[in-house]
Amino acid sequence: MHCSVYKGQGAPDHYLFLPGKDDFSGVPQSVLDRFGPLEHVMDLVLTPDRRLARIRPVTLMRTLLVQGCHVQLPPNDEPLRPDEGRVSEQG
Repeated sequence: MHCSVYKGQGAPDHYLFLPGKDDFSGVPQSVLDRFGPLEHVMDLVLTPDRRLARIRPVTLMRTLLVQGCHVQLPPNDEPLRPDEGRVSEQG
């Protein structure tokens, strides 16, 4: 599965994972607002055995398919309240 990763000026050390490059259709507006202008960081090919630093790849793949995006928070960061656009749990 393809995955594109973005960061934004409004949320340092937060990353937005999408199932397609520049396809923000599955991202809640509140999340886009929180991130501010987005910068493409990298593309990944996700497989069940791929090693990722902060989430299990199967969890990320499922989240992208079901919710359309995944927000990765910095370590020890307070989670966003639901009304602030939290779209998935850390794995």
